[in-house]
Amino acid sequence: MNTYLSDNERFSQRHIGPDALDQEKMLKVLGVPTLDALIEQIVPASIRLKAPLEIGEADSEVEFLDKLGETASKNELLTTCIGMGYYDCVTPPVILRNVFENPGWYTQYTPYQAEIAQGRLESLFNFQSMIVDMTGFEIANASLLDEATAAAEAMHLMHALHIKKGQHETDANTLFVSENIFPQTLDVLMTRAQPLGIKVQVGDHRKLVWSHEIFGAIVQYPAGDGTIYDYRSFCEDAHVHGALVAVACDLMSLALITPPAEFGADIAVGSAQRFGVPLGYGGPHAAFFATKDEYKRVMPGRIIGLSIDAQGNPAYRMALQTREQHIRRDKATSNICTAQALLANISAMYAVYHGPKGIKSIAQRIHGLTQLLALGLEKLGYKVENNEYFDTLKIHLGSLSTRERIHKEALASEFNFRYFIDNCIGISLDETARRETVADILDVFHNAAHSNGVSLDLDKLENSVDLKFPDPFERKSKYLTNAVFNTHHSETEMLRYLKLLENRDLSLAHSMIPLGSCTMKLNATTEMIPVTWREFGGLHPFVPIDQAQGYLEIFEELEAALQHITGFPAISLQPNAGAQGEYAGLLAIRDYHASRNESHRNVVVIPASAHGTNPASAVMAGMKVVVIKTDENGNIDMTDLRNKVELHKKDLAGLMVTYPSTHGVFEESIREVCELIHQNGGQVYMDGANMNAQVGLTSPANIGADVCHLNLHKTFCIPHGGGGPGMGPIGVAEHLAPFLPGHAVIPVGGKGATGAVSAAPWGSASILLISWAYIALMGGEGLTEATKVAILNANYIKARLEKYYPVLFQGTHKRVAHEMILDMRQFKDAGIEVEDISKRLMDYGFHAPTVSFPVAGTLMIEPTESESLAELDRFCDAMIAIRKEIEEVEKGEQDKTDNALKNAPHTAMVVISDTWNHKYSREKAAYPVAGLRQNKFWPSVGRVNNAYGDRTLICSCPPTEEYAEAEVASA
Repeated sequence: MNTYLSDNERFSQRHIGPDALDQEKMLKVLGVPTLDALIEQIVPASIRLKAPLEIGEADSEVEFLDKLGETASKNELLTTCIGMGYYDCVTPPVILRNVFENPGWYTQYTPYQAEIAQGRLESLFNFQSMIVDMTGFEIANASLLDEATAAAEAMHLMHALHIKKGQHETDANTLFVSENIFPQTLDVLMTRAQPLGIKVQVGDHRKLVWSHEIFGAIVQYPAGDGTIYDYRSFCEDAHVHGALVAVACDLMSLALITPPAEFGADIAVGSAQRFGVPLGYGGPHAAFFATKDEYKRVMPGRIIGLSIDAQGNPAYRMALQTREQHIRRDKATSNICTAQALLANISAMYAVYHGPKGIKSIAQRIHGLTQLLALGLEKLGYKVENNEYFDTLKIHLGSLSTRERIHKEALASEFNFRYFIDNCIGISLDETARRETVADILDVFHNAAHSNGVSLDLDKLENSVDLKFPDPFERKSKYLTNAVFNTHHSETEMLRYLKLLENRDLSLAHSMIPLGSCTMKLNATTEMIPVTWREFGGLHPFVPIDQAQGYLEIFEELEAALQHITGFPAISLQPNAGAQGEYAGLLAIRDYHASRNESHRNVVVIPASAHGTNPASAVMAGMKVVVIKTDENGNIDMTDLRNKVELHKKDLAGLMVTYPSTHGVFEESIREVCELIHQNGGQVYMDGANMNAQVGLTSPANIGADVCHLNLHKTFCIPHGGGGPGMGPIGVAEHLAPFLPGHAVIPVGGKGATGAVSAAPWGSASILLISWAYIALMGGEGLTEATKVAILNANYIKARLEKYYPVLFQGTHKRVAHEMILDMRQFKDAGIEVEDISKRLMDYGFHAPTVSFPVAGTLMIEPTESESLAELDRFCDAMIAIRKEIEEVEKGEQDKTDNALKNAPHTAMVVISDTWNHKYSREKAAYPVAGLRQNKFWPSVGRVNNAYGDRTLICSCPPTEEYAEAEVASA
């Protein structure tokens, strides 16, 4: 630690909630003399690290930002016309400041508790409506991770539907993919297909000879080289042969050209990045997935639906939640556990702010400038290969020498183009392009070709620009017709709309979010500041490496820190979600076995308490899942483990285990567990969900794991963003390093890698800055202190609440790790369910802990190290007050069906209504503790009716005229 910093300058003192005096008070409650003494009771000595973390001295926040400015300057910002699914854009400042940079939006949790998430649910509903309108389909989800993985999800859905129709898997096991698709998308498709035995046939869609072996096809629209094809007959032929068609499409182009649903496609996927989301060297960006209503039950990802609350008022919710992995586990059709909610909200707000006229105007300007460029290039004697295009031209050069001259001239003029292997150059224009951009590009080609005899008159060429597409390409259908996209176009109205929605959501700006396994810790402002710097946000993921030296320096430092923290010698930063990290780690294990001629090893043993994504990821990696029982203390049942390992030892691929356990305990048998797996030829995969209890005290490698993914949005402070973004890098032992993910465009990963797991080589690169900043600001000593205090805070809550609620699982010394599970099942006799307690907490101003996971009828609580003693006590006081309310029901003092818990949450509208028919007071409903009179967060809707929402599934805004028609009909 930097000894020259005063206590006031040490960032760790800002990040860690309880100060030294508070920690002393808490330790007295626990009956231990020191924090280290508490840790000795909880973390087994056999797995404790022998030396402190050596990550370097912590910087002050001022020092850090000064140094970061120097690092940022090493990234070169050229005008990038590479395209390939990534385009520069303008984030409207009102959205940048009030969403992207606003903790009221980026610190929210996934909207499982709908009553206190109505703002972001409405915004995500708008996102779905935008995607439905632009693609022409009937239903869309609330975002996926990136375009390439969305295409992979389309492949899975088409394959699953084909099997469901009664086709045997071997009869239709081929996916056709257009050769004119983006290379990163093809890369991810190949990676995903191989473990499942799906054959990928790549070719020219115009020459495809259909057969009944093909279950589906994926094409790009516009194509990878910018050409717009008419896919009508292609879709018709596919359907004749029983196949489905997915279209990877450009969202901005759909403002002008025919949407996929109208020419016969079955699925549309793509990225909403160019709707206001910075490039960020590859992410995070919101992907989309839209399809026909008949496929809604098998769609991947989250879907926001419109239901009603207890008073019959409209209320948004996450619909069809039974498809989540914690329910279906190894039967899940996808391992997607997160989304890109924050980025989807930005894209949705971009559409709200600009409206249909604004979006069309931006699209027309892009297309018009591209036409102007094409006319100029042809005037200079170059051949433009595309007949129809939107924003991308493929220019034939004729010789390698011409290409080299243009390349040199382009760099000198600070332009990045796409260079094909066939002596062609690709140029894509975007929202930031202007007439001067076109003129400068033409100068590059003019100078490279030495066309001294040719003069260009752009004014004259502009007269030949025609923004109207010919049939069948021109879009004739309307889009963004709902009132929300036609109202908030002034900054005043937009600002008020954003604030309206923000006020309907509870975030870390209001109170602690005590979710077990989700680690909702401080997302410090200093960590967040660099994300929106142009030097980081403006970089295309496929620029030459030498233009991204600032990023590469940060990646190298972050990898080194994570290597030290995990004990592993190799890290991949590519997986852009925790479940993607699981998948990448399992692929590394799979490929390792294959390299040793042991491809038959395909059985993964997984404890019953594991996260639901674990078995889902294993199945996606082509493995079979065998479930291991847990004993009455929540630990792995060693007898069952030994029996099943013995039964499957010839085919054992590995074990997936979470540590500390999902039950919140440091299992003392963990080393024995790892040794047993290794003795039988398997590998140990550690789920890093609970790394917040490990950092600086132990490590995955020290425990005996071979691979571990790290949820950077948990332990390392990337915000949850209301349901994403996340990052899931993996660390691996030396023998697995050759099998880290690769990439088709930018060489990364190991020599034996199967391919990419994300569209960009470093995943959502721009938010890696946050974790890198957190580590640099904390230093090794601060990181270790944070882990200790996270454990202290959890045990303090346990000590205060265990008199009122049973704690299900505890360690040898009756302690928990960084989280605990409280059992609520005993209250069923009084008619009180765990849901009633979770909803009543909203009346006290808190988000509920994790409900019914990993044990039904329980609450899993994790306070994190960021919460102060005062906030911990406020939460404990609320839980104790709720226990007293339950006692009133148990004693008959409150009605069993009409009480404050059963009717929670209570909205302001309900409390001030002229009608109050309940057997308890309004004051009890609204102000159960005195402190709420000074600071009250009001849920904006009453308890949401989930059953009604599933019966009447509404997932997008109808056109405004439908509202008008409904009003006329009711009149």
